Amino acid sequence: MGLIGEVLLLPFAPVRGSLWAIKEVLAEAERQYYDPAVVRAELALLEQRLESGEIDDAEFDRREDELLDRLEIAVSRSTGTGNNGTTR
Repeated sequence: MGLIGEVLLLPFAPVRGSLWAIKEVLAEAERQYYDPAVVRAELALLEQRLESGEIDDAEFDRREDELLDRLEIAVSRSTGTGNNGTTR
């Protein structure tokens, strides 16, 4: 884009900056959501909740499946293989 294009798009600079910030926040949130260490910690906490009687077996199984899916995606992202975060 040349100088004329930059001048013409100057009024949209705040919008472009906001979009960049939103993309960065989304990328960081996604990185934290799929962090294997965080998922493993959530699995351990889930098991503690089951053992203490806070949740029943059905709730444990449902949440465990969700967390294991997240862990699978996290591992595939870190190795650069697999579905790259898309759901099955």
